[in-house]
Parts: sequence; C-alpha cells; structure tokens
Amino acid sequence: MGDSIRSSITKVLPDLSASILEIVLEELQSLGVETSEDLQFISETDLNSVLRPIQARKLLAAWKQTTPNTDISSQASLSSSSSCSSFSASPSPSPIYSLDWVDKFRIPCEDFPEDLIQCLQREKRPKPRLRREMIRIIVKEMMKACASPTRRASTEIAKKLVAMYPKSLQDVIEGDVVGQGYHSLVKQIQARIENVKRSTSPVLQKRKLGGSDDTDEITPEKRPSVQDTYGCIKWDMKFLPVTETLETQQEKKERMKILSEQTSFSHEEVKTLMNCTYYSQRKAINSGADMQTIIEEWPFLFQPIGMIVHFEELTGVPLKETFLTSLEKKGKRLLDFLKNTCADKSKRVLEAVIKLRMQRGQLKGCSEDVKDMMLLLLSYFDEKEETLFHYVDETCLAKEVHVESLPVTPCIIVCGSSCFASRLFMLSIDQKVVNDQITDFISAICLMLGSYYCLNIHYPLELGSTLEFLQR
Repeated sequence: MGDSIRSSITKVLPDLSASILEIVLEELQSLGVETSEDLQFISETDLNSVLRPIQARKLLAAWKQTTPNTDISSQASLSSSSSCSSFSASPSPSPIYSLDWVDKFRIPCEDFPEDLIQCLQREKRPKPRLRREMIRIIVKEMMKACASPTRRASTEIAKKLVAMYPKSLQDVIEGDVVGQGYHSLVKQIQARIENVKRSTSPVLQKRKLGGSDDTDEITPEKRPSVQDTYGCIKWDMKFLPVTETLETQQEKKERMKILSEQTSFSHEEVKTLMNCTYYSQRKAINSGADMQTIIEEWPFLFQPIGMIVHFEELTGVPLKETFLTSLEKKGKRLLDFLKNTCADKSKRVLEAVIKLRMQRGQLKGCSEDVKDMMLLLLSYFDEKEETLFHYVDETCLAKEVHVESLPVTPCIIVCGSSCFASRLFMLSIDQKVVNDQITDFISAICLMLGSYYCLNIHYPLELGSTLEFLQR
C-alpha cells in the first residue's frame, strides 16, 4: 500500500495517532485496497470498526473529491445507489477477498450495558466492573464465531476496540500511551477466553457426596464443578508409571498417611512418595471423589510440601518459586500503581489504602507487601474480600470455625482481626478446613491458588478478575 494512501488519511485527520493510523491502513489492506483509486469503493460501514463515525465520513468525503474522473466516469451515474450496487455494476469489479471470521467480526456495542455506552460515548474510562462486562460480551460473540479464538484474533479485535474508543480504552499511564495501546485488552480477552474454555470443555461430572458419614451441609449441586485441562500437561494419567503397580501405589499412600500423623518426618521422603503416587492422586480427583475422602486419603496434598509437588507435575510450573519470582519482578511496581495512580482516581481504592495503612502500622517485609497487594487488588477490581478471606478470633481452632458461613471455593481463614495482625492462617475448600497450620501469608496464597488447579475448581465469579490477574 503506497504512501499516497497514508498521506490522504493524515491530511484529513492530522491528529490521528500513529497506532490508529496503522490499524486503519491494515483494515484498508484487508478490504483489498491497493491504490488510491480503490478508495472510491470504501463505504462508511467498512471503517466503523476502526474509526469513529465523523472521522470515517470526513475521509470518505475527501476521497470522493480527489478521486480521478477518468477511471470512474462509468460509475458517476450510479452515485445515488449504494456503494455495493455501484461496485457490482462495474464492468471490471475488484476481486472478492475471502475474509476470515475476524475480518467480519462486528463489535456487539448494542449489547453493552447503558452505563458502559455512556462512558464510551463521553470518552470516559469505564470502571473495572464495566470493562469486565464488556470483555464478557465480546468474548461471548467471538466464541460464537470461533470456538477457540487465537491470540492473533484477540489482538485484532482489541485493535478495533481501541480504534473505536481510544480515550476510553487505550492503555495510558500519566497521559502517555503504553506500547500499542491495546495490550491490556488483549490480555483480558485472552484470559476470559481461557476461563470460558476451562469451564465448558470437556463437560465433566460434578463431585458427589461420599459415604453416609460425610456431612450433608453441601449439596452436590453447590460443590465446585470439575473443570478441564487448561494449563495442565498431565491432567489425566492414562497409565501407571512403569515402575509402579496398584499394590505399590497403595503401599505408598498408606505410608504417607502414617507420616502425616508424625510430628517429624523426612521432607525428601514425602516429596518422593507424592511424586510416585501422582497417578493415583489424579485418578481420585478426576473421578469426583468427595473432599473428605481426598483429605483422608491424601493428607499431604493440602500441605505446601505436597501441593508444590502435585502442582509442578500437573502444570510443569514450580508454584511458590514462580510466585516469588513474579513478586520480585513486578510486585513493587504493581503496589506503587495501586497505592498512587489508582488511589488518585478511585475513592474506593483510596479508602482501602488508608484502611490498610492503619492496619499495617510499622510492619515491613515482603509478606506484608503481598497482603497490601492482595487486598488492594480486590478493591481495585471491586470484588468481595469475604469470598477470599474469612476472619476468626486469633485463638480459634479448626473445629470452632463456623464452616457453614464459608464459601465452597478455596478460602483463606485469617486467625486475627486483619491479615497483618494474624500469625496463623487456615485453608478451607468445600466448607471444610483442609489445613489449619499455615504459618505465613505467602504459603496461604500459594495453597489457595494451587488448589484451584490441583482440584479442578473453577474461579468464582466474585473473584474472577483478581484470580485471573494473579494467575498471570
């Protein structure tokens, strides 16, 4: 595509940013435009996905004025007809380009909530809740056209969105456009696609209640449903390891039960046993075994030593090491962003910052920063703290926790008035306390995150954005 087309756009729209200009040029190229003469066949609807209506009309008006008459005199008499009719009547029509679903995809703006539409039309930044709703609507339409959209597809659609509403959706920090301006949208779209895929394919049975001695407080319908294999490399083990038999698996499982009751045991032995019995652990989990049964049969699975082994076998990723590496690289920058930039723009986040400052006092350290980060993320995404953290008295024992008030999804029980005051944490799943001796906050977070993967639990809607953010 020649420089003449580029200059014809910048002449009419001199304030158009370089990134949006490139998007417009890409769109014209995808429509088959090769020379300036081809611009006569472009209609307003062709540009609606990348430009605002007035911008598109200005361009079309300018192109009509500058189009040479010699090549299109046969078309002039048909100017009152639609551009499509005029085009088809030409003795030498342009070739018909085969467009994939992304090229044909139309942003479903009419399905957006009224609050979001008002924000976009007034060029205001939508609140995180509205932005998430927009992503859900767009991904729903995308997956109607393609069951498994690629990252490239997400990128193209994010480009269209930013081109339509740059003031509202472009990535900006302190007035400067970050990168291409649409990276965060691409990540959100991809995250939503991946979560939808986790919850819909394949369709697996829900966990069922176990024996008669199990509690009836949670019905099968309320239990977290088993999800698919997204992000996992060894989700379903077809065969036993060549060195193992069902008998040796059972022996090792019994050995771990004995070790779990001892106050002192060899960590290396437990790691080896957990690794060797991974096949049996996956079979129990994927078969929909009751939570109480899993707790009794695989007690180390809910302790850091066992969860870390299982998670790495399942995903190929070292759980705690990866989390700490991400904290080291991004933690300080994220915390500064939440405490300063976000607090300046959001009263809700500002109130959370003030509250946490009072709770934290003079406490310092990485663990305290992680507490700040977690609680501020919940505030930023406007998600419910009580779905992730349940506060009890600092002397509360596991058997004294009112489990009926706990969510069925993984929840961190904080023994104290705040995360900063607590020196002990517990983890509950399916309204059962599965670990009551977690002595540091980072281990509690890692166990909580790991349990979603290891136990095939789908992120709850109330925490979707926070957990998706942490996942990445």
